[in-house]
Amino acid sequence: MASTLAPAKVNLFLHVGAPDASGYHPLCSLMTFADYGDVVTIAEAEAVDLVIDGPFAAELSSDDDNLVLRAARALIAEARRPVPVVGFRLEKRLPVASGLGGGSGDAGAALRLMRETLRLPIDDARLEAVAASLGADGAACLWARPTLAEGYGERLSPAPALPVLDAVLVNPGVAVSTPEVYRRLDASGAFGSVERPPMPEAIETPQEAAAWLSVLRNDLEAPAVAVAPAVGAVLETLRAEPETLLARVSGSGGTCFALCASDIEAEGLAERLEAMAPDWWVRRCRLGGPWA
Repeated sequence: MASTLAPAKVNLFLHVGAPDASGYHPLCSLMTFADYGDVVTIAEAEAVDLVIDGPFAAELSSDDDNLVLRAARALIAEARRPVPVVGFRLEKRLPVASGLGGGSGDAGAALRLMRETLRLPIDDARLEAVAASLGADGAACLWARPTLAEGYGERLSPAPALPVLDAVLVNPGVAVSTPEVYRRLDASGAFGSVERPPMPEAIETPQEAAAWLSVLRNDLEAPAVAVAPAVGAVLETLRAEPETLLARVSGSGGTCFALCASDIEAEGLAERLEAMAPDWWVRRCRLGGPWA
């Protein structure tokens, strides 16, 4: 039996272009990962199966469409050899449909665990190809380290050198449909440039990171707020708090993040938010990784 963290993914910025003839949107995004997330465990089993527990277990199904099982079966096919039968346990600690890459992160964790525990002779490139086949965030979430994603999410390059960032994640408890967010974006026509923005070689402080990110954006933020106004309420609250250096939606919502100057500020902000809005999911974390 072995376990690993499937860290929450946070889009520090996310630029989305107009869809191509196939309906896919090009993008440019700086992704980083938190020291908090779901936990995936692998163990010998009689069949490839999945047990889900944790605070958000009721919102997920363990049927064949779950990304953990899809990842396992895809890797078995890629191995092209008999593979010992394993089962998985998923402790679902992240909200579902929350813009934190939970499903892709869980799949990535399952792939890493299988390759390591079963000693499969599959190199990084082949493992990454399997992860990419499972979704746009798949390859980035496999390694769970800061990365710049371009194209349709498949072109990955190292992120600028960033300090570890103290942050607070906040979700109002509303699942946000990614397809609906993209439909709103398409209807608005408010597409951004997906050319790589000027990148500093290194960012030394949280204040520098927030200042640089403030001139960038998340093009899915406005449609996410339109789909789920509660996300807008979270953003408005975060941006009014003194500890917040920058507040933004992650991915297609509905989780927002606030960057803070230090762990003391992040702790104070998280505690106050928990008292102000006890129905919100609030987690203090550190962004940067890799934590997996």
